Amino acid sequence: MDNAGIEVLIFDLGNVLIDFDHTIAAKRISSFCDKSPQQIFDLFFASDITTIFEEGKIPASDFYLRVKEMLGLRLDYDSFVSIWNDIFFLSAKNRLLYSLINGLKGHYKTALISNINTLHYEYVKERFPVFGVFHKVFTSFEVGAIKPSHLIYKKSLEALGAKPESVFYTDDRVELVESARELGIKGFPFTSVEQLKKDLSASGVNVN
Repeated sequence: MDNAGIEVLIFDLGNVLIDFDHTIAAKRISSFCDKSPQQIFDLFFASDITTIFEEGKIPASDFYLRVKEMLGLRLDYDSFVSIWNDIFFLSAKNRLLYSLINGLKGHYKTALISNINTLHYEYVKERFPVFGVFHKVFTSFEVGAIKPSHLIYKKSLEALGAKPESVFYTDDRVELVESARELGIKGFPFTSVEQLKKDLSASGVNVN
C-alpha cells in the first residue's frame, strides 16, 4: 500500500478526536458533597474505582453507589450521570483531525482504541459524530483492559488482523504510545494535527 507498509491507522479518542475536562464534573459535584473539587478529582483518578469501571468490571449503577459512598454524595443516579458525562467538547483541532481521518479511511483501515467507561461512551456516541470515521472501535470496557496494558493493543491487532509493524498509532499520552511501541507498533505522541501529518508522512502514509 505504501513504502513503509502501513495498513492500519489507530487513534486515541480523548484530547485527540474529542476534548474533555474532568475538572468540570469535579467542580459541579463539589456542590453536592463536602469535598473540594480537587479532592473529588483526586478521589476519582487516584482511585481504583474509575479504573475498574473503565475495564468494564462493574456496571454503572455500582460505580455510582461506590462514588456516592466515597464522597458522601447528595445526588440521585440520573443527576450524577448527567454531571459525570457533561465534560466533553469539540475544538477546532478535533474537527481538523476528524476531517483528516475521514479523508484517509478510504485508503487505510482506521480504528480507535480508547480508555473509556460505558457511560461516557454512550454519551459521546449519542452527541458527537466522531465514531463514523472508524472501521473498528475498541473500548476498554468492552475489551476488559485499559491502556497501557499490552492486552488491549494485542486484542485490537488480532481483531484487525494486523501485524504490529503495519500499524500507525497516535495518542496524547506518551506512556501509552511507549507501551504500543513495545509491541512493535509505530507509535507517535499526538501534539497537533500538523505534527501528526508530519509523522504520518514520515511513516509513508499519503496525507494529501
